[in-house]
Amino acid sequence: MTATQTQPQGTARASAVRGVLDLIGLVWLPLPLAVAVLPGAFTGGGQRRWFGGRAESQRAEAQAAKDAAAAAFYDLDTAQRDLRISIETITAVDSSPAAQRAVSEFAALGGRIDEASHQYIGAVDAHDLDRDDLEAAVASRARGGLNRAKDELVRVKADLDRFAAGLGPLLDKAETQLAQLAPAVERARAALLAASNALDAVRDAGFRATDLAGRLASLAPELTKLNQGAGQHGVAETIHRADRVQRDAEAVRAEAERLPERAAEIDKRLVSLRTRAQALTTRAESVEPVLSELRRRFSAECWQDLQPVPEQAARNVHQAEEKLSEAAKAREEQRWPDATALLSTVRALLNTTDEAVSAAGDRLQRLNAVAEDPQQEIDRTRFAVRDAQRLAMAGRNTPDPRHARPLDDAVARLQRAVDSLSGRHPDYWHFLTETEAVRRAAAQVVERIREDRGSGAG
Repeated sequence: MTATQTQPQGTARASAVRGVLDLIGLVWLPLPLAVAVLPGAFTGGGQRRWFGGRAESQRAEAQAAKDAAAAAFYDLDTAQRDLRISIETITAVDSSPAAQRAVSEFAALGGRIDEASHQYIGAVDAHDLDRDDLEAAVASRARGGLNRAKDELVRVKADLDRFAAGLGPLLDKAETQLAQLAPAVERARAALLAASNALDAVRDAGFRATDLAGRLASLAPELTKLNQGAGQHGVAETIHRADRVQRDAEAVRAEAERLPERAAEIDKRLVSLRTRAQALTTRAESVEPVLSELRRRFSAECWQDLQPVPEQAARNVHQAEEKLSEAAKAREEQRWPDATALLSTVRALLNTTDEAVSAAGDRLQRLNAVAEDPQQEIDRTRFAVRDAQRLAMAGRNTPDPRHARPLDDAVARLQRAVDSLSGRHPDYWHFLTETEAVRRAAAQVVERIREDRGSGAG
């Protein structure tokens, strides 16, 4: 069997992995084992005269043993080289205890390989099989020593193969990460380029985009580390860095592309909120006449909480107009986050004012309705309570105390509210707030009953 015929099938895979390791900056070091191959280890040597008889037969057998030992030596050398690449692949990616144990076990196997190699070299050096006067006994001893060396090389090779087979999960994981490395770095670079192009485009359109330019510039050190390679920073860390750079760069690109739309939205909101503030100024002027009618027709308890509304509305609208001016200035200076925040403040102020102004008109409308016909409000509330009572009794002879008690309280509270209307100047607003509270209590009981029955508790 020749040395070429004994080359393991894993050599091609190891060569491919070696190329990946070279790309990430890891240096593949040749093993000292290879330099130990002696000249003439694979052949029978130079010219010599041949003699017949037993000595020549022993010489031939010794030479065959030498060739077999050389082939075993070459097989072990190749397997060790391939396995060294696998170990380097694992350690480039994985620092787990399992990976560290693999490194230690490989080092221990390296010691056995050295011992077997020295035994082989000693056996080769012990006898010159090309001597013309080689005796049969010497050739026989040489054959025995070479066979023992070969057997040890084969045993170590078998142990090395078993160890290599056990590395499968670790090696698969490492190669998977290595396969992710180059695409991840390429995606990060592509995202940075796209962000840069998007930024250039909006700048050409007249946008300064200072904050986006700053965020993009902050990614430059990360790009430098990506260019330095995984050999310096580690495969896992480089993949994480590439993913982070890609994500941040894509965010910059998206915001840059949306900048013209964002500016248009802010312009639209400025116009809309300014129009709304003007309309609220007009509506707020109607609050005072409403308050005047409330004071004239109803008791103080019905309107006194609305007294501050006109002044509060005027103050809020004035503050909103000031914030609108600040927002317009921020938009002109292209301070987009400031403009957006100011517009949100304006909207909140106008919402509060709108609710307060509407509350005055709603109050008058509701008080007029209940003063004219309180029975409609009473019937509406009684129906809500009775509906809850019917649900509480459904499928039962007696209601659950957890449901009956709050409903009984609601009935009593409604009666007290009805009784409060008998005075000369009824507090209709108190009556309305009480009936609302009674309906809320009934609704809570209904919800609790349905929850209990849904869970099987009732």
